[in-house]
Amino acid sequence: MRLIINSGGPQAIDAWRAQFRTFAPELDVVGWHEEVDPASVDYALVWAPDAGRLATFPNLKLIISAGAGVDHILADPQLPRHLSIARMVTARTQTEMAEFVLTCALMLTRDIKRVVDNQARRHWEVFESLRVAADVRVGIMGLGHLGIAAAQLLARVGFPVSGWSRGSSKLEGMPSYAGQAEFGQFLSNTDLLVCLLPATDATKGILNTATLSQLPRGASLINAGRGAHMVTPDLLAALDSGHLQQAVLDVFEQEPLPADSPLWTHPQIIITPHCAAIPDRKERARHTAWLIQSNERGEALPNIYDPNRGY
Repeated sequence: MRLIINSGGPQAIDAWRAQFRTFAPELDVVGWHEEVDPASVDYALVWAPDAGRLATFPNLKLIISAGAGVDHILADPQLPRHLSIARMVTARTQTEMAEFVLTCALMLTRDIKRVVDNQARRHWEVFESLRVAADVRVGIMGLGHLGIAAAQLLARVGFPVSGWSRGSSKLEGMPSYAGQAEFGQFLSNTDLLVCLLPATDATKGILNTATLSQLPRGASLINAGRGAHMVTPDLLAALDSGHLQQAVLDVFEQEPLPADSPLWTHPQIIITPHCAAIPDRKERARHTAWLIQSNERGEALPNIYDPNRGY
């Protein structure tokens, strides 16, 4: 069997081969930019593949995303629509996302950005931090594997947590809301909004004025879902008016974020470079090997992209 990889660039292929020698020594691992017979390729592990390239592999059995999202694959207008796409969702992915959200939630609760900014100015300011986790109601948009893992960790630390999904997903032991009819109630009871929604037509631009204005004044935002969820002018207006207090942004419509973006320099925004949940190469190789072996045995695979749901 042959696996072709487009992740990390040509310089990463030797490291990929070393990992797969441990987890699937029977695999012939080739790089995206190497000359190979297209008919010999059985599986593809990719991130943002060149448009039309996947369609050149006539015997391809499965496309595996190198990340949890698949929009970078769906952007290919020549994508073979009959092929399944497996999302890179592992136990480590869930842990990484949960810890990222918890870290950000604690930073926002204790106003750590203010401390860091004061350090940059060499300004000593003693201010009272009156809030603890129990004072901040966290609302999580998106109750898939990542959203549930984040909710559970936040709750264990002491944050009151609720969740919202477009369907009927539930958070065990925590308030859950579903659909547009309950969206306003969910937002009105949220001091810190966490967006972990998938990228779909229905969720595009959901972080807009209509949504943000329903949060209590002084609320904060963490967006680690997709850049397409955010309407940037609406977010900036909410921050400038004081309706939102702070925002942590990990995802953007254009990445890397352009140097002239006003998001970089806004005093109430923390920027992270799409790093919330990125399994290391070892974990991705292990999971990819397991997917391929399971597929060869004819077993049902988890986290397969469903075009009807959009994720």
